[in-house]
Amino acid sequence: MSRIGKYPVAIPAGVEITIVNGALTAKGKRGSLSVPLSRAVEAKVEDGKVAIAPVGSRTRESWAMWGTTRALVANMVKGVSDGFSRTLEIQGTGFRASVQGSNLVMNLGFSHDVVYPIPADVKITTPRPTAITVEGNDKQRVGQVALDIRNFRKPEPYKGKGVRYETEVLRRKEGKKK
Repeated sequence: MSRIGKYPVAIPAGVEITIVNGALTAKGKRGSLSVPLSRAVEAKVEDGKVAIAPVGSRTRESWAMWGTTRALVANMVKGVSDGFSRTLEIQGTGFRASVQGSNLVMNLGFSHDVVYPIPADVKITTPRPTAITVEGNDKQRVGQVALDIRNFRKPEPYKGKGVRYETEVLRRKEGKKK
């Protein structure tokens, strides 16, 4: 067990944390995020830090929610102060992407272009025709949007064509032999 919950989350300058009606809310320069608190844990804001502690007897649920809640709060604080981003790369001849209005238009080797409507809470840019950057405040939302884009054409193991994460390492397979 990692006991990640015992470490308090430092609140950077410009971020305000409030606990109201069983929900913890973080407000910063990039917006605000909120997470409901489980009844198995309690949160306190003191000395510029947020401390999470299990409630009452240490049951299996309270120990699990202790670390989970601490990680969610840490991600919220980082999201409203700095934000999160994921970069995707497109591999393949003729494969490319561009942002047109509020849509991400991708040419991924199908008979038609793939059009993905950009959600309101996420910003998508294409610094190069073969690179897509997904940015936002909510770590889960950024990761989910990046996964949705990747799922349009997952990288295949023989030539590596498709959409992949920037840091993803593919296991390549050897082709047919004569």
